[in-house]
Amino acid sequence: MILPAENLLSDQTSPYLRQHSGNPVHWRPWSPQSLAEARQTQKPILLSVGYAACHWCHVMAHESFENEDVAAVMNRLFVNIKVDREERPDIDQIYMAALTAMGEQGGWPLTMFLTPDAKPFWGGTYFPRETRYGRPGFIQVLEAVNKAWQEKQQSLAESAEQLSAHVETRLAATHTPTELDGKLLTALADGIFGMMDRQAGGLRGAPKFPNAPFMQTLWLNWLVNGAATHRDAVIDSLAHMLRGGIYDHVGGGLARYATDAEWLVPHFEKMLYDNAQLLRQANWALAANGNELFRVRIEETVIWLLREMRIEGSGFASSLDADSEGEEGLFYTWNNAEVAEALGEDSAKFASSFTLSAPVNWEGKPIIHQTPAQTAHEVEHREETTRLKKALLTARAHRVRPGRDDKVLVDWNGLLIVALAETGRTLGKPEWIEAAEAACAFIVDHRDEDGRLPHSILGDRALYPALSSDYASAINAAIALYEATGKTDYLKTARQFVDMLDQWYADTDGNGYFLTASDSNDVPIRIRGDVDEAIPSATSQIIEALVRLANVTGSIELQEKAWRVAEHAAGRSSRQQYGQAGIVNACTLAMNPMKLVIVEDRNAPEFVPVANRYPDPRRVDIIIARDAANELPALPGGAYPSTEKAGAYLCTGLSCLPIITDPDELTRVLGG
Repeated sequence: MILPAENLLSDQTSPYLRQHSGNPVHWRPWSPQSLAEARQTQKPILLSVGYAACHWCHVMAHESFENEDVAAVMNRLFVNIKVDREERPDIDQIYMAALTAMGEQGGWPLTMFLTPDAKPFWGGTYFPRETRYGRPGFIQVLEAVNKAWQEKQQSLAESAEQLSAHVETRLAATHTPTELDGKLLTALADGIFGMMDRQAGGLRGAPKFPNAPFMQTLWLNWLVNGAATHRDAVIDSLAHMLRGGIYDHVGGGLARYATDAEWLVPHFEKMLYDNAQLLRQANWALAANGNELFRVRIEETVIWLLREMRIEGSGFASSLDADSEGEEGLFYTWNNAEVAEALGEDSAKFASSFTLSAPVNWEGKPIIHQTPAQTAHEVEHREETTRLKKALLTARAHRVRPGRDDKVLVDWNGLLIVALAETGRTLGKPEWIEAAEAACAFIVDHRDEDGRLPHSILGDRALYPALSSDYASAINAAIALYEATGKTDYLKTARQFVDMLDQWYADTDGNGYFLTASDSNDVPIRIRGDVDEAIPSATSQIIEALVRLANVTGSIELQEKAWRVAEHAAGRSSRQQYGQAGIVNACTLAMNPMKLVIVEDRNAPEFVPVANRYPDPRRVDIIIARDAANELPALPGGAYPSTEKAGAYLCTGLSCLPIITDPDELTRVLGG
C-alpha cells in the first residue's frame, strides 16, 4: 500500500504530531499502513521520536523539518515516520535501546534509520541543519545514510537483524527467577547513596533530574532498614529542588530537570509525572520532619495543577512547553524592572524571600530561586509571600503562555490520582480527593465497548489499546481512592483491571506481563516494560498494584501472583538494577506489606487523622465503622477485627500488633 505523497499527521490524537502536520515532510504516523509502505517501496525508514515539551525537538523541527530543501531530500530517500514518545513509549523504548546498544548517548529528538522491515541500522539524536557543534548537517547525514544503504544494503540488513535480536534479548527475554531478598534493596540503596551530591542534593554532576525511582529506593531503605542517612538525603534533595530555580516560585510546579549542578537553571518544560511523584515524596518528607516548606510546595503545586493542567474539570494534561515566543524560559524569567513594575511598593520585600540570578552562559532573563534563609522567611511570612506571588502571577498572566499538550495519558493520570488522594488525606483537603475521583471517572468512562482502557485521550478521540502501565497505574489509583473514600466500588474496578492485565498482557507462563497488548499489531518487539524512565517501569507498577490489591482484599491468589511476578522480574533485573530500581522498590513492597485496619466513629474520628499524617508507601489503610457487621476485612491468619470499640490493627506480613486503642500510641507506632 502506497500512502499519498503528503503529510498525514493532521488527524492524529497527539498534539505533538499535529504540531508537525504543516511540515513539508511527508510524515506518516507509526501504523501498520506506514510500515507496509516501507516494505512495498523498499525504502528505509527515517524514524523521528519526540514529544511536545521537548526544546531540542522544536529546534530540529524549525531548522530541518520546516525547511523545503531538507524535506525534499527526506521525501525522496525515506519513508518518514513521526512518533510521540509519550503516546507510544513502547516504540520509543525499542529504538532508544537500539541507539544505546550502538554506543550512542540517548535523548530526544531520537533520529533512527531503519530497514524497510523496521529494524534499526544507524541513528542519533539532534542533528543541526548545517554542520556545527561538532555534528554533521542533517542533509549530509541523510545522503550519507542513503549512500551506505544503496552500497552496503546486505551488510546493513544483517547488522540490523543482529541489533534487533540484541534489543529483544534485553527487553523481552525470560530469565530464571530470583528469590526475593532484602539484600537487593540494601545493595541498590547503598550504591545510589554513594552517587549522591552531599552539597546540592540529587545525584552528583549535571544535568540534575529529580529521579523519583532512586529517591524511593533510599526512602524505602530507611523505612525497612533504618538507614536515616538515606532518608536525610531524600529530604535534603527535595529541599534543594524546592527552593531552586527548577521550581516555579510564582506559579507552582517543578520543571523536568536542571541543566546545572545546583538546581538553578531549569529545562523549563513541566511534566505531569514529575509533579505527581514530587507531591508524594514531599508528603513523605513532611510527615518525617514536619518542615513546612514541603506543605507550602505541595499546596502550591496542587493549585497549579488544578488551575493550569486540568482538562474540563476531569483529566489532566501531559505537559507544558519550555518555550514561548520562540525562547526557552521566557514565560518564567524576570528582570528587576519587571519585578518592580509587578509589585509596586511591595518590591522591596521581594529580596527577603527570593533571589534573581543569571548564571554564566545563561542568555535569558534572571531566574527566581531562594537561599535557605529566604525559604525560612517565606514559610514564616506566608501571608506576605503569598501576596507577592499572587501579584507576580497576575503580571505573568499577560505574557504569551507556553503550549500545553492536552492529551490525557492514563498512566500519568493514575500517578497523579494517587498523589492527590494521599496529599488530600494528609493536608485535610477533600477537594483534592474529589479532583482525583473526577480524573479516575474520566479514565474509566473512556473504556471501549469491551471494557478496555485507552492509553491516551484527546477531546473526543482515544488511542487504544492501553499499555500494561496504564492498567497498573489505574489499579493503584483505584486503591488510593478506596483508602481515601472507603468506596468499595474502587476495589471492584481494580479487580476488573487485573483481569484485563491477565487477558491481554500476561506471558504464556503466567510469570509476568508485556508492555503491549497481545493484539497490538504494529510493534516489532513485544517488550516487558522493565526499564525505568522518569517514572517507575510498567513491571514495577504492576507488582505494586498486585501487592496492594492483595493486601487490601486479603486475596491469597493475588498474593501468590504478585510474589511470582516479582521473583521473575527480580531475575530479569539482577544485572541492570540501576536502570530498574522500580522493580527493586516493588519487590521490597512485596516483602514488606503492611495493613492498617481502623475501626472508627466516622462522626468523631481519632485514629484516621493519625494515619493520614503518617503516609507509608508500604501500607494500605482500611477504615471501617464501629458496629459494622458486613464485609469486614480479614486480618492475616483469618481473624476479623472487633467493631465493638474504636481502635487500630497494624499488621506486617503475617503478624499483627495487639489492637491499639489510644490515638497517641498509634502516633508513636506510625511516627517512629
